[in-house]
This record gives sequence, structure tokens and C-alpha cells, in this order.
Amino acid sequence: MLDLEIVYENSDYLIVNKLAGLISENNPFEKSTVEQQVLTHLIKNKPKPFIGIIHRLDRVTSGLLIFAKKKSILVEFNLLFSSRKIQKTYLAVVKNKPPSGNQNLTDFLQKNNIEKKSYILPAKTNSTVNCALSYKVIGKNNFGYLLEIKPRTGRFHQIRAQLANKGLAIIGDEKYGSDQVYLPLSICLHAWKITYQLKDSLLTQTFEAPMPNNLYWKFEAI
Repeated sequence: MLDLEIVYENSDYLIVNKLAGLISENNPFEKSTVEQQVLTHLIKNKPKPFIGIIHRLDRVTSGLLIFAKKKSILVEFNLLFSSRKIQKTYLAVVKNKPPSGNQNLTDFLQKNNIEKKSYILPAKTNSTVNCALSYKVIGKNNFGYLLEIKPRTGRFHQIRAQLANKGLAIIGDEKYGSDQVYLPLSICLHAWKITYQLKDSLLTQTFEAPMPNNLYWKFEAI
């Protein structure tokens, strides 16, 4: 099993940098998951640790994940997510040049459970939900353009679907139209930063996960 990369840990929770290719939580069909890595880490100090799955990332996405060590902390983080008081910032690499350096996208998203995919529709229907994000172009290399993305909603595959709908499929994301090969079970999408304030804290905290260490992520700033 690959080593767990811990970004931050205290007595209540820990934040890890998930590798692309791993799923977030245990299931009967996977031998290696991030949840299993966390259990292996925590069990060194506590025979039966509590592990709360606060949020998830797609298998193909890397970056920050938070795991609660106490049920009360799980409940608190869940409330922060449901009330949109947590700001997540992603990085993505796209092949095509965006039409502008900064853009806000608001769309109607339809989730297809059978295909495990989301679609952007031109108009609202009974099966769509609103989704919104903003992005800005912050770098460029021989593969494409580096986008900093801030989702305003938390819909299934919304970053992947919204960008692809604008002709900006994420490199390696064949499901959403990318024609470029990337690493196995991975796309160029990284959960880079997370910002929040817990109720008993006077400080807003921000944590950051280093970008994947390969040539696709080596950029010149714009």
C-alpha cells in the first residue's frame, strides 16, 4: 500500500493529500482506499479509531480530503459543507485556451446515474440542478493551461462537466471528451486548497496540497 501523505492532523481530524487512482472510502471491491490508509495510520495509537468520511473526491482526482476522528467533528464539518461555509479551490489543466482569463460559469446540470456522468443542459428541467463555479487562468505550459477553480456549488462531476461544456475538457478526462492521454486512473484535476472556520476557533484556516509531481503540472505563471 502506498504511504499516506498527511497535510495536517490534530486530536479531532486529519487532512490528507489523496493520490489520483484511489477511491476515498472502503468498498467490497477495492483492496486499497484512502479510508483504509487512514485506518492503518490511526490504529497505531488507538485499537478501534472512529473514522468519519466528511467528503469525497473522484478516483481520478487528487488532493485534499478531511477525515474526522470524532462523531461530533464529523457533524460539525457536515454542517459547514451543507451551509457552503467551506471554500474548496481546485487546479485543472486543460488543453484548449480559455476564451478569457477569468470567467464565471452558471449552468443546469443533469446527473445520469447509469452512466455515472453529468450533462450540462441548455435550459432548466425537472431533472436538473443549478451549478456554478468561477475560474481564472494562472499558468501555461506545452500541454495546456492551468486553471484555478472555485466551485460555488457541490454537484456531481460539476467541474468536469462545466469545463467540458465550454470546450475545456480536463486533460486525461476521456469521459468528458479529452483526447489527451494522462496517467492511468487519473485526470489533471487537483483539490488544491480548503478554507474553513470551526465554531470554537477564532481563526479561519487554509490548507494546501502540493500539485502532482510530473511535467503536466510544471507551469510558467501568466
